[in-house]
Amino acid sequence: MMSLNLTKASNMDLPKGDARCPGPSYQDILDADGYQVPDAMRSEQYEFLGDEDIGFERYVSEDFAQAEIDQMWNRTWQWACREEHIPAKGDRYVYDVGPYSILVVRGDDMHIRAFVNSCPHRGMQFASEGSTGVRRPTIRCPFHGMTFNLDGSLNEIPCRWDFPHLSEENFRLTEIQCDTWGGFVFINMDTGAGPLADYLEVVPDHFKLWPMDDRYVALHTEKVLPANWKMAMEAFLEAFHVLETHSQAVQTAADANAQYDIFGKNVSRFIHAIGKPSPHLKQPVSEKQIFAKLGRDPEMLPEGAEARAHHAQLLREEYGEQFDVDLSGTSTAEMVDSIEYFVFPNAFFFPGISIRLCYRFRPIDADHCLHEILLLQPVPKGKPRPAPAKPIRLEVEDSYTTVPGFDLADILDQDTDNLMMQRNGAKASLKGGKGAQSLGNYQEARIRRMHLTLDEYLDR
Repeated sequence: MMSLNLTKASNMDLPKGDARCPGPSYQDILDADGYQVPDAMRSEQYEFLGDEDIGFERYVSEDFAQAEIDQMWNRTWQWACREEHIPAKGDRYVYDVGPYSILVVRGDDMHIRAFVNSCPHRGMQFASEGSTGVRRPTIRCPFHGMTFNLDGSLNEIPCRWDFPHLSEENFRLTEIQCDTWGGFVFINMDTGAGPLADYLEVVPDHFKLWPMDDRYVALHTEKVLPANWKMAMEAFLEAFHVLETHSQAVQTAADANAQYDIFGKNVSRFIHAIGKPSPHLKQPVSEKQIFAKLGRDPEMLPEGAEARAHHAQLLREEYGEQFDVDLSGTSTAEMVDSIEYFVFPNAFFFPGISIRLCYRFRPIDADHCLHEILLLQPVPKGKPRPAPAKPIRLEVEDSYTTVPGFDLADILDQDTDNLMMQRNGAKASLKGGKGAQSLGNYQEARIRRMHLTLDEYLDR
């Protein structure tokens, strides 16, 4: 068994939030790589946000979950679908969160609009959640046949003689805010909400070198998780758990030296170096050992070569050929590292080459949520955009290993295995009288920032 160095860091007496794990920082690792990286990866932005305990009622209370429904989910920008889900006139997609249901439609003018998925006649939904592939020139209610144009205006009322009190002015679909970024379609049910571009803070600027709109959905999973949406989501806001939960990865993951950035109320980031050993390891790890842990034949590592750098070079060649793109100028960090941006309330975007995922989490009830993962591949050069993959549904007991070709299946199963015990432990906790958790000042600062932003909605 590997030996771990768990001695106290020498900088524990620094002001709150200033302590860091000994060893090279993420920026030191970038310096050692010797590759020019985008300015966005050189930026650092952290602030100490407090160290008070956070009560577990936020995760287990039905009343708290209802408050989120009433005051937060209907006021925030959320990604509903990809533009490729609705490529042609008349295409529509349904996005549900809690009791809310939104119909996203591509109009005759190719403009994308979003409407409340409820017929103004008797409330019938026009389509069910996740509906795709329904291309029609109008929006027609399956109950009585009330029909609306793709811009939400009234088209036809069957037995029109019986509705003299209805007109195009007072009988049209309820439209909500809708905008796009990076190939994603965002919706917001709050008519007074500010623009999406402002809400995304640094994301549009940082992602100029990582365009998401030239990618397509190659894999889409939907898994029911046995925990509150926040509890499940927070496992992906920090790399602190890698040491224990993903201990098989500590030889190739600089976990405790990950960089955490808080850019504003809505956006935060971590960058986690791959191909560097954990600072917790007491014994040195050879480059051949690291190369093997990266899935390579250790005997194929050139003499004197660094495993991280050579692995990145091989990926440039392999992915370059696979996707027909030139990756010769792409930095080692962009090739191999876990670069993850979070956008409140529920979206994660990974712009890297090896880890090219998007996540979102939606509540089912106080004890369960739906975790969706999209694998985004570059659109093949000079070829039509492939149709987006259909979602693969997984229930609580289903393993990610049943999904064909999913390289991260084992790691995600480990994350999932934690959740039921964490949920039950939170309910059993008596810390502070009602149960509470204590967060790290740096490694778990993104969790605290998320709760502070949530509170701003709940306190209105």
